[in-house]
Amino acid sequence: MTETLWQINVLPAADHPDRLGESMFAAARDAGLDDVHVNAARGFLVQGKLSDNDIQQIAQDVFADSIVEEFYVGKPGDELLNRVNQETNELYYVLPKPGVTDPEAETAILAVRGLGFDVSNIRTFRRFVTNRLEDSKREQFRNLLANDSIEQLIVGPLQLSEIQMGQDYQFELRHVPLLQANDDQLLSISKQWQLSLTLVEMQTIQKHFEALQRDPTDAELETIAQTWSEHCSHKTLAGKIQYTDENGTRHFDNMLKETIFQATVSIRESLGPDDWCVSVFKDNAGIVKFDDTNNVAFKVETHNRPSAIEPYGGANTGIGGVIRDTLGTGLGAKPICNTDVFCFAPPTIAYDELPPGVLHPLRVMKGVVSGVRDYGNRMGIPTVNGAIYFDPRYVGNPLVFCGNVGLLPHDKSFKEPQPNDLIVAIGGRTGRDGIHGATFSSVELTDASEVESGGSVQIGNAITEKMVMDVLLQARDEKLYNAVTDCGAGGFSSAVGEMGEEIGAEVWLEKAPLKYDGLNYTEIWISEAQERMVFAVPEDKWERFQQLCASESVEAVVIGKFVPTKNLVLKYHDQQVAELSMAFLHDGRPPVVRQANFQTAKTSPIDTNAVVVDSDTLTRDVCKILGSLNVASKHWVIRQYDHEVQGGSVLKPLVGVENDGPGDAAVVRPILSSRRGLAISCGMNPHFGELDPYHMATSSIDEAIRNCVAVGADPDRIAILDNFCWGYTDRPETLGTLVRAALACHDLSKVYHTPFISGKDSLNNEFSYTDADGQRQTISIPSTLLISAMGQVDDTRKCVSMDLKQSGNAIYLVGKTGAHLGGSHFALIRNLDGGNVPTVDAQYNRETFKRMHQAISAGQIRACHDLSEGGLAVAISEMAFAGGFGVHLDIKGLCDRDEIDSIVALFSESNGRFVCEVEPDQKDAFENSLQDRCCLIGTVTDGSDVKIVKAESELIRGELGTFKSAWQKPLDWN
Repeated sequence: MTETLWQINVLPAADHPDRLGESMFAAARDAGLDDVHVNAARGFLVQGKLSDNDIQQIAQDVFADSIVEEFYVGKPGDELLNRVNQETNELYYVLPKPGVTDPEAETAILAVRGLGFDVSNIRTFRRFVTNRLEDSKREQFRNLLANDSIEQLIVGPLQLSEIQMGQDYQFELRHVPLLQANDDQLLSISKQWQLSLTLVEMQTIQKHFEALQRDPTDAELETIAQTWSEHCSHKTLAGKIQYTDENGTRHFDNMLKETIFQATVSIRESLGPDDWCVSVFKDNAGIVKFDDTNNVAFKVETHNRPSAIEPYGGANTGIGGVIRDTLGTGLGAKPICNTDVFCFAPPTIAYDELPPGVLHPLRVMKGVVSGVRDYGNRMGIPTVNGAIYFDPRYVGNPLVFCGNVGLLPHDKSFKEPQPNDLIVAIGGRTGRDGIHGATFSSVELTDASEVESGGSVQIGNAITEKMVMDVLLQARDEKLYNAVTDCGAGGFSSAVGEMGEEIGAEVWLEKAPLKYDGLNYTEIWISEAQERMVFAVPEDKWERFQQLCASESVEAVVIGKFVPTKNLVLKYHDQQVAELSMAFLHDGRPPVVRQANFQTAKTSPIDTNAVVVDSDTLTRDVCKILGSLNVASKHWVIRQYDHEVQGGSVLKPLVGVENDGPGDAAVVRPILSSRRGLAISCGMNPHFGELDPYHMATSSIDEAIRNCVAVGADPDRIAILDNFCWGYTDRPETLGTLVRAALACHDLSKVYHTPFISGKDSLNNEFSYTDADGQRQTISIPSTLLISAMGQVDDTRKCVSMDLKQSGNAIYLVGKTGAHLGGSHFALIRNLDGGNVPTVDAQYNRETFKRMHQAISAGQIRACHDLSEGGLAVAISEMAFAGGFGVHLDIKGLCDRDEIDSIVALFSESNGRFVCEVEPDQKDAFENSLQDRCCLIGTVTDGSDVKIVKAESELIRGELGTFKSAWQKPLDWN
């Protein structure tokens, strides 16, 4: 029997909803296309030696749910499959482009073959029938149907006779003419090959190969580019910088090592034998001690540029990649929870206001959220913490931070490949997806990036990674390998290159399993296809390792050996295609030498005497802040994530009597037989950075730690991570703000005794385009620093949440309030410029955190909420509607004590502060614990409103339902 290509259309059965069509209709409506009507179907192209009866059985048994769906089978182009009224309707098919990973199809192939059918290939598609649109709307709608970076849109019936499988590759060793190139030609080669290498770096490579008296091969040049990329080597943060500010000029040989890393070194030295850090800044994730048996690993990655081009795939592989980071830490950590933070432009931006070449923020947001949701949920890893920030300047560069926490035994926390270990790759197959991903992440985006860089976007397959995870953890416990790492940015080139740095490696590229024919040796080497891990396996353990992988249907192959030559050698069918010394590859990059300048902006305090303070106006202000995008409830996102899988969730993202209040931090128990837990939180406020990046950084650290302390974490056992996302750092003034933020991280980390254990940077986050007048415009993101915190809780039964618990309890404000309205949400809604940005009184706050932990551990606090966005008025409103109780506050004592006025008392965003609910019989103990750091400001009531007065003067009165509705409404999407 010859192979035949069949088409299967799967539609909702009669009287069942068309969910795909409804989703596309909603997207069209959001884009202002209210007159679009959509009917949709999903489908499959199945190629194989199959009869009519075979394909009918396959459609019935594998692809369609007979209860809610119906199906049609035929050959592409058959009238039955494509019947539409050409005069009133239009027919569209959307398929993955050739070479793009199709996870559903990969799973379908296994299922169909498992039934005994001879199938060679399967591809998925989506089919849409719409009413005919006028020309001006048709193109806009077609852009909604398909993303050109990964999908092809076909108008009318499919006219296919076979699924493209790729063509045989004819070997040809390619050299790059570098030796005779002048400077302009060197830069041209870097740009043409998407290497993202500077002129100095290209000159260094040229001199190296001049000494070897030959031109580099393409594989050699690509390997160097991946290894030297900003993404892999952090060459800006770890470079030489001359920094000048109001205090003079300071020289850094390695800015990262001399600021953030130095602070951690100092903290560890001060702890001596009580040092609880295990491995910092040298593995895929940072590791700290957890209990007598286990350690925990934590990593947060960025996946910004791919998410800007293809939101679903970019975010999907962002979370998949960071999960592999912890899987590849030590000898493998078991992932126990995820954390995700996103930055978008407001979803309300009109389509005609968008710069050319960008996706609408609403489409980006929905794609990113669903990408993270699907991957985490399908792998069975709870997403327990996160945040979303909005600013118009993220329109061309959305930020996607994905984090994962893993658990690993003490004796599995380090790895060391040995000479003659086999290099083993397991998991997904290699394709063209993700090629140049590491170098792509080092350049700014433009209005042509979707077309030029679509190949840099990968598509993930969570089911494959779940299988890889299960095999890895079992192989780890059987001691079947000496080292493991993920195959992420740079693909095999980074994974093998880093693992073999101290030994040397020989790789046989033709051994790598491919998704399809046609890849050349360099594409195999640098592909960033997902779900792949690389192991160092002793030869005598290979047979058992292979058996274990086969038992879980995980493909495993030997692709090389670690040989003690100190060189990296690549071969393709016994033809040597690259040879590089490990020393040049890892230590040969010329140091980046940059200038950085910073000048403190002159600001004056906001004149609160000129602010209207009547009750109606201030109550509306509270509603406006609660309803602002950066404060409003993110329940639409949170409820899509499974935050209870694995059964260890103690405090979830939403808390309160109706599970809809904003929790401060999540708490999970990694080991269900133990009450010991982890608190996961984050801190970020880009608005503060516009006034002073130093205080933005300290505020972010303080907020992340404060959130952990608020739920019961020990402030002496909190580890933090940094993620810097900045604009174009070749500008001295932009780099100056980054250096200033790093100095702040150093200074506060040391005082708080809170070590940084890992980090990541993503630079050059700018978007350039040509406007309607032909002028080149550039949008730079606000300088954005995410601080992620992982605290430890001795007994999770003592944790507290933020919702009020009982009428008659006292309400206290803890910490110092200052006139910190600069960059505040009150200033934003009132359009007030300048002001004093929140600062951190480090010694005072550290002591406050210790005393708060003492009070929570002693059971003196029923509810606790940190004060951040919106200040006291917003925090107490959130506590009230989350718990379903009213409150009555009198801030007279607060104002008298701190010599502050009503506006500052209500809306200041000073750091280091909490609102606490305390039972009457615990008031004396609580006040004794906090001493002069707490102020009694009110009580919990049985009422249904929030009432705040100053002596006899009413300042705010609002119904719980009104405040809650204002908070939930902006992002209350279906």
